[in-house]
Amino acid sequence: MSWVARFKPGASTRTNLLVAALMWSFGGLYLMVRGYLLAEALSWIFLGAALGLGTLKAFLVIERAARKNIARIVARPAGMCIGGVYSWGMWGLVVCMMLGGRLLRNSAVPHLVVSVIYLAVGWALLLSSRLIWQEWRVRKPLR
Repeated sequence: MSWVARFKPGASTRTNLLVAALMWSFGGLYLMVRGYLLAEALSWIFLGAALGLGTLKAFLVIERAARKNIARIVARPAGMCIGGVYSWGMWGLVVCMMLGGRLLRNSAVPHLVVSVIYLAVGWALLLSSRLIWQEWRVRKPLR
């Protein structure tokens, strides 16, 4: 057995689903809190617009990625590395989104606009994470 195989943090399919659900949920909550704190005066209209845009983004874009992520995790044999919960392409997308968010926050774009974007994307991630949570819930732990 190679040293890589011996030290890789392998986990069950259910644990991989849990990690994915937690990452989507915490990522969404983090963006929503950042977006809320970034705006100096966020009116109900802008909050409603952000949640509406986030809901549309969730149903039209993000849920497709969540379903692909679920299918990928379920198709993998149990005991696979927990870092493989996402494909290399998805990890690259996560890094690009983080860098893009940082650039946006430090740009000349008004904080209110950045706040609405953060809230919308965060809500889309949080709303879409329910699909992964549902899959995690139906998978019974091995006894």
